[in-house]
Amino acid sequence: MPLATTRRTGLVDQAIAQLRAVVGTDWPVGTRIPPEPELAATLGVGRNTVREAVRALAHAGILEVRQGDGTYVRATSEISGALRRLAGTELREVLEVRRMIESEGARLAARHRTAADLTALEAAMAECVQADGQVAFVDADLRFHQLVLTAAHNAVLAELYRGLTEVVHASVAAVAAAHPFTCHTGLLAAIRAGDGEAAAAEARDFLDAALDGGGA
Repeated sequence: MPLATTRRTGLVDQAIAQLRAVVGTDWPVGTRIPPEPELAATLGVGRNTVREAVRALAHAGILEVRQGDGTYVRATSEISGALRRLAGTELREVLEVRRMIESEGARLAARHRTAADLTALEAAMAECVQADGQVAFVDADLRFHQLVLTAAHNAVLAELYRGLTEVVHASVAAVAAAHPFTCHTGLLAAIRAGDGEAAAAEARDFLDAALDGGGA
């Protein structure tokens, strides 16, 4: 490979890494990223390098280029981007995947949770119970579910669930919009008690209820 091409490839990879670092934080999902000239100045690279980096992230499903409108953040990871393309607005399919992952995650969380995990889960539950309005409830509920998967102490499962963040958030919001808010106190109690079977059943049952048209 020619030296110039090698150097250019390195710059593109560097730009991709820098852009990925701010996707989902400085640039939440759904927001429009700065225009090409501004990105080039911020990253300290040429506009062609920025263009290639954006193209690569768009191909990965993380960014979406809208002709005449700009480039928007579509997802925070390749996994999430792929799932958004596959799931689209099919709430049932998302809930079915959540049921498989979250029931096993809850079982493992009950077995492996630490004192620090329980403290974090208790805090998230308090936020859920005290949530004022749908937006606050959805944020607290999503945080609780994420912490359950963290408490499972299975890095692969946690990373897979992290990739589902956007579609899980959308599914929580969709169910919360149609049904009374439900904080998962029974699931927390089962995890606190170290009862894996009860925790798995709690996680599975509320998602079964959502699939059947019941609560979230």
